[in-house]
Amino acid sequence: MTMNPFDLGPHAGFIIASYVTTFGIVAGLILWVLIDRAKQKSDLADLEAQGIKRSAATSQDPASEETSG
Repeated sequence: MTMNPFDLGPHAGFIIASYVTTFGIVAGLILWVLIDRAKQKSDLADLEAQGIKRSAATSQDPASEETSG
């Protein structure tokens, strides 16, 4: 007896709907992150054009310093 790997049984509608919903949500989140990234880069460029710099760009990160002990 061979089984069809694409036979999802009586709950096929629910299974397919859940995959489509999950794909839509994940795609929406990825799109949201990409749009927000572009907005953040634009906002940062505007601030730098006004002469406002990031403090992290001018100071050294204390977590990256080596400690002797």
